[in-house]
Amino acid sequence: MASIKQNVAGQRLPDFRNAGVILRSLLGVNLLALVAAIVQSQGLSDGLQRYAEFAVWVQPLLLSNLCFLALFGKLLRRMPVWVGRVVIVILAFASSLFLFQLWSLVSFDQSGWQQLLRAGLLGGLAAASMLSYFALRASALSPALVEARLQSLTARIRPHFLFNSLNAVISLIRSDPRRAESALEELAELFRALMLDHRQLIPLSDEIALCHQYLDLEKLRLGERLHVEWQEDRLPASVEVPPLMLQPLLENAVYHGIEPSAECGTICVRLLRRADELHVHLSNPCIGGGEHQRGSHMAIDNIRERLALYYDLEARLDTGEVVLADGRHEYRVHIVLPCRGESP
Repeated sequence: MASIKQNVAGQRLPDFRNAGVILRSLLGVNLLALVAAIVQSQGLSDGLQRYAEFAVWVQPLLLSNLCFLALFGKLLRRMPVWVGRVVIVILAFASSLFLFQLWSLVSFDQSGWQQLLRAGLLGGLAAASMLSYFALRASALSPALVEARLQSLTARIRPHFLFNSLNAVISLIRSDPRRAESALEELAELFRALMLDHRQLIPLSDEIALCHQYLDLEKLRLGERLHVEWQEDRLPASVEVPPLMLQPLLENAVYHGIEPSAECGTICVRLLRRADELHVHLSNPCIGGGEHQRGSHMAIDNIRERLALYYDLEARLDTGEVVLADGRHEYRVHIVLPCRGESP
């Protein structure tokens, strides 16, 4: 089972399939090229012109190296860290030599071995600089700090969830004591699941089962007012997600979409896989204005921050209110997670 430690531990090479790593590599190397161009120039305009000349071979070099690392990064990450770093620096050095020589042949500019060697050294230095940056970033996002942050975020969810669940059970104590006792047993099972290590990703099936338990408790209070439709398309058995990713969204949907209305309401949940992504769509009725609508972004912001801690830029969470053809308002949440058939 994957852990948040795997995403931030300084003892591992960066995951070059991660969108955040790719973006930071592109920005970092181009920034280094810009600085090198300005240092070697007589002024800013001359530096920008020199950078444009650098970019002609820096961009293909950078993109080809990133593609190689994305394809073979899994193999590199199995090596000792220092070996993997040496391989990446050598790769940057060798590819810089090759591309610079190729560019010299194409442009009929026969550069000397000094310029060729300088190109290779600059490529290796850029790779070493980026690896140092990622190592420093991993140290700043140390497992202890990230785990403390995750624990704080998870702790915000549990009291709210406990309060709502106990209210559901209290409402049954007089009218149906046996059902209240059964509901307390279900609640105990639910909190046993919530006491799991929040650093660990969990199977999606476990998160869905947790949501069903929560919804069973809410139906005790709301009865026929609450309807939930589930659609699960092409979900791999191995996919894992952060704990308490769906349940707070359902809690939000019940509190902001079902409780304020005296009419029946339907919450729709759809989960499907598209290529290497898991898509989660959730929608619920929305009544404009009122106390129920204010403060609804706490859970959303909470989940968005936890997704960033787990997946960096590879995950996203979008929300919005739409007006349907019949005039009704609907609140929608869309989550996208990486789903490669393995843990991130």
